[in-house]
Amino acid sequence: MSPLPVPLLDPDPAAPFPDPCRALREPDGLLAVGGDLSPVRLLNAYRRGIFPWFGADQPILWWSPDPRMVVRPAALHLSRRFRRQQRDCRWTVRADSAFEAVIKHCARLPRRGQSGTWITVAMQRAYCALHRLGHAHSVEIHDGESLVGGIYGIAIGRMFFGESMFSLRPGGSKIAIAALARQLARWDFELLDGQVESAHLATLGFSTIPRSRFIELCDSACVNDAAVDWRAAFDGVTAADVVA
Repeated sequence: MSPLPVPLLDPDPAAPFPDPCRALREPDGLLAVGGDLSPVRLLNAYRRGIFPWFGADQPILWWSPDPRMVVRPAALHLSRRFRRQQRDCRWTVRADSAFEAVIKHCARLPRRGQSGTWITVAMQRAYCALHRLGHAHSVEIHDGESLVGGIYGIAIGRMFFGESMFSLRPGGSKIAIAALARQLARWDFELLDGQVESAHLATLGFSTIPRSRFIELCDSACVNDAAVDWRAAFDGVTAADVVA
């Protein structure tokens, strides 16, 4: 039996998830427990506005918070001050050239108010498997050959579900998410999902929408994966291009 007041998932990875409207209010969005991190189950989860988030000493926990923090790709905002500071930046932008390194940096990066990481070894393996299948992508910021920032997430149809980002130099993650949003807008993606509300995301133009509206958008946009070349799309892009 489930140790929490939420459903225990069916062992079949293709089994449907509970309706997200059944998620708990406290903790906000907790929907189900158990299952696995197979590609089939993960993709089914994201299509329904659900994602895994759990610690190393916990079972797999599945979440669908209400409200949801999102941004239209074309509406992502960088401050004028930041744009001025990066105008002559020589960093280069790449995609899918260092996915495993990006997810490992995200897992290792200390975060205020957190001990340990939710990006466990099992999570890293699962998302690397999705990357090999063409569903998970990373955008990386390089200073020469040194990786200085990045972001990774899941692309399904015209939705991008952001998972985590990191900076080893000031501004690295902002350039990464701005470069990502710039290209998503060109591909006519519907939303860039930031999952849970945060003050940092709000400074970048993210805002909250009701979970019900988010799921409606997932239902309409998570179809017909675009035949796009992530590496080619970012080839030759610089940080200066992103902030121009």
